Order: sequence, then C-alpha cells, then structure tokens
Amino acid sequence: MKRKRFSTEQIVAVLKQAELGLPVADLIRQVGITEQTFYRWKRQYGGLESDQVRELKQVVEENARLKKLVAELSLDKAVLQDVLFKKVSRPALMKEVVAYVVSSHGYSERRACQVTRQHRSTQRKPSTRDPHTALRQRMHEIVATRIRYGYRRVHVMLRREGWQVGRNVVYRLYREEGLTLRTKRPRRRKMVVHRQARCQPQRPNEAWSLDFVHDQLSNGQKFRMLTVVDVFSREALAIEVGQRLRGEHVVEVLNRLTYQRGAPKYLFADNGAEFTGHLVDLWAYHHGVRIDFSRPGKPTDNAHIETFNGSLRDECLNVHWFASLAEAKRLIEAWRRDYNVSRPHMALCNLTPAEYLAGSGYCLAPIGARQAGN
Repeated sequence: MKRKRFSTEQIVAVLKQAELGLPVADLIRQVGITEQTFYRWKRQYGGLESDQVRELKQVVEENARLKKLVAELSLDKAVLQDVLFKKVSRPALMKEVVAYVVSSHGYSERRACQVTRQHRSTQRKPSTRDPHTALRQRMHEIVATRIRYGYRRVHVMLRREGWQVGRNVVYRLYREEGLTLRTKRPRRRKMVVHRQARCQPQRPNEAWSLDFVHDQLSNGQKFRMLTVVDVFSREALAIEVGQRLRGEHVVEVLNRLTYQRGAPKYLFADNGAEFTGHLVDLWAYHHGVRIDFSRPGKPTDNAHIETFNGSLRDECLNVHWFASLAEAKRLIEAWRRDYNVSRPHMALCNLTPAEYLAGSGYCLAPIGARQAGN
C-alpha cells in the first residue's frame, strides 16, 4: 500500500470511528485496509485530535524547512571557505569568484551573487578596462630572462623601452599574471647600542667593500668567489672565482683594480683570515689605504657587500647549475657586467627614461661612462 493513499487527518478520522464503537472488522472492510495496518495506525496516531494532527503536520513541515535551510547555509559556508580565503576588494576579481562558484559548485548566478554579496548588475556589466595584452606579454619576456626581477625593476625596464605606464599598473599586472616572487627573510632585531658610524664616501673609488661567497658545481665540487663593490656607486668592481682563494689572491685582485682606477682610501671587510693576514695589511700600508673591519658576528657593519652578495646568489648562483669552474667564471662575469650596465637599482627607480638613456644616474650608467665622469 502506498503511504500517500491516506493523509494523517484521514487516519485519525478512521481511529475516531473505532473509538465511537464501530467494529474493527467492519471499519477495515469499509476503508480497505488490513487489520495489521489498522493497529499500526492506532499505535502511532492513537489519542490524537484533528487540531493536534494539524499542528504536528506544521511542525514536521517546519522541521523539514529548517533542515533544508541549515543544509543550504552549511553549503554556502563551505563555498565561502573555498573561494573567500582572502579578502577580495575589487568587483572585477569578484566576477571571477562568482564564475568559479557557478562552475564548480553548481550554483545559479543569482544564488552565487547572493552568497558572495556581489550585485547582479555588477556581475553582468561588461568590463571596459584595457587588457594590456602587449604589456603583459612584454613583462613575461622580461621575467623570462631576468628571473629574479621584481615589479619595480620590471617597471624600470619597461620605462627604458618607452612604455608610458605607471608603477601601480605594472604591480597590478605583475600580480595578475602570477609573477610574484616569494622571499622569506628572517626578521632581525635592531641594535640597542649604536656603534660609531663609518666614513660616508662622497665620490666613487673612495671606499671599497670586500667579502667571500661560497657555492658548488653540479658534481659537488666547492668553489669560492671574492666580491669587490664600490660603496658609493654600488658598482661591482670584480668577482674573482676560484677553488682556493687566499690572501695572495686578494692582493692580486686589488692590484688589478688599483692599476685600472687607482687605490681607494678605505677598505671595508670582515675578520676573515684572508683580509687580516700580513699580505693584505702590507698592501694597504704601501698604498695608504685604511682597512675598516666589521665587528665579529655583525655582518650588518658591512651591509653594502652583504646586499650585493644576496643579489648575486639570488639572481645568478641560484638560477644557474654550473657544470665546470670555467662555465661558472663565464656566467658570473656576464652577470657582473649586466649588473653594472643594465640592471636597474632601486635608488634610481624614479628617474625618467631620458635620464636613463643619458646615463645620469651613477648606478645605471655604463662602467666606461662612470670612469669618464670621474
């Protein structure tokens, strides 16, 4: 027998007739049910009135509606947790969120807009913003060759090429195209006691900074690099690559640089044995150069060379996988020349393209132009 054949009100009416004295055999014969069905009805609905049945039906319907509402709210909460894990402030990005909800969760557009609080007129309005297709393509080409460049340096490269575009637009397109770099750097506490300030160079070739960088080849063989940077112009003067670099190699590099551009007044270095040895000390005494050593355990005392070494490792050493020492020398020297000639430096990001082409900035001018200016 189908359950929908008799309503709850009809079942209660049949039971009332039995309570008024109508024989059960005659009653079940008139209704067309079995005796087993009658007693099941009596066990479930016995003693109920018509008003109570109506109220019970309303309670059942309300429970069903509440269950459906809770299920919808739970589903909406799951959808929001899926798509709104970050705050989406712009309506243009919210359009993509609504489209994702419709395609992935089977929602209608109306309900997806209601869940995400996106106005339907905004969702249906076509976008009139310039897609910047050519600019996006050029940005991809730049970061393909300059793997570790951020949006600021990409903006400088675009301005050099003649693109009339603001830095904020480059930043937005840079993020939309998924070109953002992730760098995790530990936070360091500031010093409580400030040390005595070092000399501040006022012109190029007045102070040089030196340090060593370690790396290894693809076969596991280790090698070292001696980096020399001009503190004022941030120019990479030399990167000497070798397996075992000692004090005599430091003196050779310093002699070569002194022959090319003259001796500096100051040398900034750490307390490594290569810099504190007799050979470097004798060279400094012979050329009248003062060596300013960093305090032990304080690499920030020589911050310029540490910053340069970080750029060297990030943009060159981590990108290439050197197969031989000769290849390492060739690629590192090519990177040094590119660093001095065409790499944009953050100190001069606000210069105009005309100033870039004229080479007015000391960091962006070629090495030959800087020497001519000295």
